[in-house]
Amino acid sequence: MILFQNVRKLYDGSSAEAQSLHTEVDLVIEDGRVSGLAPHAHGGEERERAARAKSGVIVDASQLTITPGIVDCHGHVTVLGLGDADMARMESGAGIVFVEKVLYASLVDGGVTTMRDIGGATGMMKRLVDDGAIVGPRLKVAICMLSTTGGHADFRGPDRCHATISKLWPAAPGRPSSIVDGPWEARKRVREVAACGADLIKICASPGVASPGDALEHRDFSAEEIQAITDEAGARGLEVAAHAHSQSGIELAIRHGVKDIQHISFMDERLVEMAHAKGCVVTPTSWIMHELPKAGGLSEFVMGKVRQVIEVHAEAVRFAHEGGLPILAGTDAVLPGMHGRNWAEIGALVSEGLGALDAWFASTGLAAKHIHQSDAGTLLPGQRADLLVCRHDVLADPTAFERDALVEVFKDGEAYRGGLPGVERRRWSSDLEERLARR
Repeated sequence: MILFQNVRKLYDGSSAEAQSLHTEVDLVIEDGRVSGLAPHAHGGEERERAARAKSGVIVDASQLTITPGIVDCHGHVTVLGLGDADMARMESGAGIVFVEKVLYASLVDGGVTTMRDIGGATGMMKRLVDDGAIVGPRLKVAICMLSTTGGHADFRGPDRCHATISKLWPAAPGRPSSIVDGPWEARKRVREVAACGADLIKICASPGVASPGDALEHRDFSAEEIQAITDEAGARGLEVAAHAHSQSGIELAIRHGVKDIQHISFMDERLVEMAHAKGCVVTPTSWIMHELPKAGGLSEFVMGKVRQVIEVHAEAVRFAHEGGLPILAGTDAVLPGMHGRNWAEIGALVSEGLGALDAWFASTGLAAKHIHQSDAGTLLPGQRADLLVCRHDVLADPTAFERDALVEVFKDGEAYRGGLPGVERRRWSSDLEERLARR
């Protein structure tokens, strides 16, 4: 049992309204769950006596801010960079070692307790986290990012057309190829990805910024292919998320059953209305748009696309926000130095027009709801005890994370940074055999 006593400021993650902010409250976590949240003045002494009776830890939180753990709705734990050497490293026999480092950094430094990996991570990686063999956020996985030949997921380049396949996520155990053409082949690939343990299906409804050979205004999948994918996914209880920058790609995705529209660079008011009518959500991935201009080693063709999306992205986010679309936070961490700074997406959303609590809600309760992790994302009784303990008011100013605000990260009630006196950091290696035996 851990009692956070007299918390200076706490956000419970249940809404973007002021009612979800609390001051001078006691938070109790027990057996990996939140067991109590109440005003400190009412029953504070009783809670302290109860904690002592159970040999619990009492943390003076009168100078601390507490939030739910971050829910990252657009991760890529198998990507360390977009260069040939980066991709070769991740697809080598040592790739799982780098994945372990990414997952560790995402949880312990980035504050992510739940992540939806939107392409690359396999069902095996998800199980390794669940079994305690790898330290990281719990995962929801798409496994592949389905794309056509020459589309956004096809990183082969013109000099490789008759040689090896795409350098990005080639077929491997537990992960079919992302490259697929035609409605019937697309249906089969959805079936394969589902059989490999996917929690959702990810597609490319438009070309992308980082891919080497497709202009943003071109088309990736056809309407028939997208309809086949969403139909087949729905038959297996899976939703579809779509990478979509261009207006034609966004519209194709909305019209043909995609649930989550990602990146949304050229979304306008008309497309917002269409998305709202279809019950779509959007994941703008704002932070990567700020980082791409600083990336080195990108071709002039790719940098031209970067400049295109930078000009319009903030306006698209404003359209989505003002139009009432649910906005989810996702980092799209694909460049060196992004893993472990996942909290930067919150500040990026604020810089593109969201209020601070809107951005926090997009990163916690709202995100958890829409990726179907309903027992996380909020600090309410009965929920998983996933929380961030901070020394600055990151709720009012998310950029405070850049100033070493993060003190401790809890996932399922266990601490991972060792930043709080008296709270033991989880020693994952010592209980691995016990965890495996329980499974």
